[in-house]
Amino acid sequence: MPQPSAQVTAAEISRIAGVTRATVSNWRRRHDDFPAPSGGTDSSPLYDLTDVRAWLGSRGHGATADPAEELRTTLRLHRPGSGSTGDLLPLVLAAARYTPEKRTALAGLSDPSLLVRAEGASADVAGLVPGAEAVRFTGEDVDVLRALLRCVQEDASGETALAVLAERELEDSSVGGTYRTPAALADLMARLVPGRAGRVLDPACGSGALLAAAAARAADRGRDTGPVALYGQDAVPVQAQRSAVGLLLAAPDADVTVRVGDSLRADAFAELTADAVLCNPPYGDRDWGHDELAYDPRWAYGVPPRAESELAWVQHALAHLVPGGHAVMLLPPATASRASGRRVRMDLVRSGAVRAVIALPSGAAAPLHVGLQIWVLQRPEPAGPERKSVLFVDTADAAGAGNRTSAAQAGPGGTAGGARGARSAPDWPLLAETVVSQWAAFTEAPDTFTDEPGTARAVPVVDLLDDQVDLTPARHVRASRADVAPADLARETEEVRRRLVAGAASLGAAARNTGWEAAGTKPREWRTATAADLARGGALTLLRTAPESREQAADPAGDTAAGTAQSVLTAQDIARGTAPSGRPRSLLTGSPPVIATGDVLVRAVAGGGGAMARVADESDAGALLGPQVHLFRPDPARLDAWFLAGFLGSTENIAAASTGSTIVHVSPGRLRVPLLPLEEQRRYGEAFRHVHTLRTEAARATTLADETARLLAGGLTGGGLIPTPAPTPAPAPDENQGASGTESA
Repeated sequence: MPQPSAQVTAAEISRIAGVTRATVSNWRRRHDDFPAPSGGTDSSPLYDLTDVRAWLGSRGHGATADPAEELRTTLRLHRPGSGSTGDLLPLVLAAARYTPEKRTALAGLSDPSLLVRAEGASADVAGLVPGAEAVRFTGEDVDVLRALLRCVQEDASGETALAVLAERELEDSSVGGTYRTPAALADLMARLVPGRAGRVLDPACGSGALLAAAAARAADRGRDTGPVALYGQDAVPVQAQRSAVGLLLAAPDADVTVRVGDSLRADAFAELTADAVLCNPPYGDRDWGHDELAYDPRWAYGVPPRAESELAWVQHALAHLVPGGHAVMLLPPATASRASGRRVRMDLVRSGAVRAVIALPSGAAAPLHVGLQIWVLQRPEPAGPERKSVLFVDTADAAGAGNRTSAAQAGPGGTAGGARGARSAPDWPLLAETVVSQWAAFTEAPDTFTDEPGTARAVPVVDLLDDQVDLTPARHVRASRADVAPADLARETEEVRRRLVAGAASLGAAARNTGWEAAGTKPREWRTATAADLARGGALTLLRTAPESREQAADPAGDTAAGTAQSVLTAQDIARGTAPSGRPRSLLTGSPPVIATGDVLVRAVAGGGGAMARVADESDAGALLGPQVHLFRPDPARLDAWFLAGFLGSTENIAAASTGSTIVHVSPGRLRVPLLPLEEQRRYGEAFRHVHTLRTEAARATTLADETARLLAGGLTGGGLIPTPAPTPAPAPDENQGASGTESA
């Protein structure tokens, strides 16, 4: 029985055709032969993918989706339903190991030859992928194989293809929580393992990001002790397979062993003792095996209650460590304070197994609305040194720290101060520097560690062993009200208040601009071209810095990378409207593009709030282009910079040119720009410049208002500030006094 064709939404049609959602809506209204909905609802119709492609092809709107989007749609067409992509994972490994020329030659084979060669390539590496079996491709797989090869050709690391295949495999699945640990967070966790770990275990390895970061750190610290051994296990087969393939590609010199299975119930490495364990385990799992594992020898610190699956994972990690080995785990904040886990936490703290608890800002990792915590644990050593304190670090405010600093320093009309979205992206360089520096100081001299009020504090173990054993960092690192002199607090508050008054005046001036009018009875329409087409025609140049490597992201030194001490403009700077704030260590060694006045800068990852694009001014000129930023350099004789920035950064344009779900990547070549005369571009450009000024001033005023209120409230409640006494009213005139004020006779 033939498989039904896949169905797509209007948003997916816009991505396939490389147009905006509004354009698809116009097609539906204006063209009677546009495919009729084949499913869905009136408010959210679905369309037959085959019919859509045929209609687009008949009108010259060939698919312009990037390789990842093309692979997604091809899978939906030829392999509908979840659970249908696992057999393609070995081919990703084989293709990524080929040279670009060999991949091109493979993709260019005839259909029968391609099927035979793909089967052979998969069979050659199947033994390296857990659970992989012999595969036989059919004629219906030809389009999928070509799309897969194109995706690997575009991203030779294989990560993009692996992500698409895993996403499709898990689609509509009951399996939850299969989020990839962000690379910056994985690097940070790997940096918290002291020394060089030769054997590293992740018992819930997922996509393998933590093990890949550990391999990068081991390589960075020297190869004289031999290759690092990486061990991973995951209960979800496609995740284990994805992890194995990804690690074999990312760490070709490492010894990689990945197994499928539930680590708590069926430990594949029961006899392994590792130098380090890195883990981002499942959260809130009440069916983790409490009853059947009640007498398991791993529970050296107490049987974890049914509601405390995270403490089961903590003890599993400790059980797999050599004495003195470290485990670094990403856990939900409730693990530090739930009453049901008090007894286990008490034994962990009393024994010295808990070395540090670090609070992260919300948005650091999924689930994005929760501020997760990093726990650093160390297996006690027999007759080892007594561990008298636990380090607590609170970085929960790292996402907004740069905003407040910039707002406090910027004057009226300046560019500092940022847009505060509902959930700002963490400032990873600042966050990592804070955490690593505090951890390094603590491990070097824990007994003489100098607390940093509001950020870090070493708390004696005896002070933690109370009725709650609450290990929440915010509870322990709060700045004492006595840490700031009242006079200093008053001066700081007054300075920020003065800037708020000036910022409010600047915002009012920006809001008075009224340079717009109605377009008529219906919205204006225009012909458009993609940025890729404009670049081919010489109207603009598209530049981008190579992404940072794991080794460099993890390197605490190297501030003079790229041979310069120049600042780097980051995606956060665009979102917040701040001056370039990055460091050159985030760039690959080489010659990253240097920003010039008039360049248009667009964030490469959408979401997180704030502006998506801006035009470089004199304060940006000379800075290096950071990772995750696209640079469009227009020919001023053909394109107005502010006109280009306004349309490139529009919400619909960004949505139509983006791919991904958890992390939304912007494909710069697919962004579209109206084709208008230069004089008309300049009128639009002036309007967009006013919009940018309004957004910047509003964000700056909001930030300053928040900061002023925070300082005032904290000062009043902490005793550093007191209300000014009300003025004494003038005494009422004495009835016995005359009009002249002299006493009557």
